[in-house]
Amino acid sequence: MTDTELAPLTFDCPRCGDAVSARFWGPCAACVTELRSTMTVEAETVETEYVPKMNVTPNAVALKDD
Repeated sequence: MTDTELAPLTFDCPRCGDAVSARFWGPCAACVTELRSTMTVEAETVETEYVPKMNVTPNAVALKDD
């Protein structure tokens, strides 16, 4: 890799508009921290058992008796 590929980019944060110097384009570190703290959701456990829909009829090969 060349030095220009490793050099940080200078751009405006797409979220807050502040000037940012980073390796990849995206939100600044402050915005990333704020997004992670406000957008994180805990997974819920579902305690109902899954019952598949019975709208499929078996084919003739599956019903054939040997």
